[in-house]
Amino acid sequence: MVRAKDPSVVFLAETWADEARLKQVQRKIQFENIFSTPRLNRGGGLVMFWRSSIDVSVVGSSTNYIDAIINRNKEGEWRFTGFYGEPETHKRIESWEQLRRLERKFQLPWICAGDFNELTRADEKLGGNRRSHAQMQLFRDAIDECGFIDLGYSGSKFTWRKHFANGQSLWERLDRALCTNDWLQQFGATKVFHLKSSTSDHVPIWIVPNGLDPPPLSRPFRFEEMWLSDKGCGRTVEAVWRDDFNCEAEFQVIRKIEKCGKDLTQWSRQHFGSVRRKLKKKKKQLEKAELVAMHSGNNFQVRELTKEVNDLLEKENKMWRQRAKNFWLIGGDKNTKYFHSRATQRCRRNKISGIFDLNGVWVSQPDLIASSFTDYYQALFTSSNPILEEATLTSVPKLITVEMNAMLSQEFMDWEVQTALKQMAPLKAPGPDGMPPLFYQNYWSLVGCDVTKTILSYLNTATLPHPLNHTFITLIPKIKKPPVC
Repeated sequence: MVRAKDPSVVFLAETWADEARLKQVQRKIQFENIFSTPRLNRGGGLVMFWRSSIDVSVVGSSTNYIDAIINRNKEGEWRFTGFYGEPETHKRIESWEQLRRLERKFQLPWICAGDFNELTRADEKLGGNRRSHAQMQLFRDAIDECGFIDLGYSGSKFTWRKHFANGQSLWERLDRALCTNDWLQQFGATKVFHLKSSTSDHVPIWIVPNGLDPPPLSRPFRFEEMWLSDKGCGRTVEAVWRDDFNCEAEFQVIRKIEKCGKDLTQWSRQHFGSVRRKLKKKKKQLEKAELVAMHSGNNFQVRELTKEVNDLLEKENKMWRQRAKNFWLIGGDKNTKYFHSRATQRCRRNKISGIFDLNGVWVSQPDLIASSFTDYYQALFTSSNPILEEATLTSVPKLITVEMNAMLSQEFMDWEVQTALKQMAPLKAPGPDGMPPLFYQNYWSLVGCDVTKTILSYLNTATLPHPLNHTFITLIPKIKKPPVC
């Protein structure tokens, strides 16, 4: 069974004992519309329920699928297919051919979910004989040819189980949700949960197709790599850096960085603009210009617009590459769709929906999650004020020689600051000021002297201004599929 929260759609692939069982399921779910495809040859059926408030158009069905379009011919339309793979192994290839035929029917954002009766990897099965590699490869080929991405899951690993009288059991992951890249871009924060069931050998799959969360009202500043291609960015930075701020010397660089962030944000809104909106507009103009050129024989406007579109594509590529954090791919490769997909998946993977606080209580509100973070690290780094006896310290062997200590105690030099900066990855996550190493590396001739002087002052005097003693807490997920709470 597949359940989707918003819009409210339920798809069932089950063997019915009789007609009364189907009516019982319909009353239990209490949905207002029903579309069913009975499979009389095996006494079973497929059924899809949805609320009347949801615009669902069933566009096709068979004994193995029900195909529907949500918001058909409207903005944001997409496609849902409830699928049931052939239970008999020798007929399974017919299911994969059916998937390929369904893929060719529409060019819409598409999610396909249900009981596929097949595995993609050997570790999706526990107990029993090993699944044939060739058999799983046929399913993987169909997934690749349809352009599907497995949405993953939270909860138990297996969706089907069978317990035998001899005490042995068999577990498999037969049910899953697959989607295309454009569907994932539209519903980037989608979650799939494996629920629990004691009345069926399959567990329900709960799909929550949420879009990416809107940015907070006070979104922190982030320096964009694509700005470097515009001369206005350099002029903005230079204007700020040539200015003299009425503050102590040790705070000069901090104030200039803050002012750079504010001025670059204003410059981007007023002059740089939205790359995606500009690109969409220029592509439409290019289409019209090509039609005009076919009749007039004059291609000057086409060539000019083509250059502008390519420039915007390059900027968009850099923008999504920076968000995807895939820096191993050569920057010149225009693969915006790939970077967009990676950025969306990265957002889904890194999103924290809830945590256990210090008292073991599950919290999901953003403000409570934030306070739990700070409470945890405050407790972690608070000293218990242990009493160290002098005899304890004398028993620790000395590994640092006098010569080594003299070298380590020397003052830091200019070249060390510059060398350290050059060794930093240009676009790794910046701090609260939003300036990655790329900013300093690119404008070093302008900012280098002030930055070096300030850093050496901090290092050699062992002091750090309070505004710099702030950072972001970043949690790194250790498991891909956390349990459902």
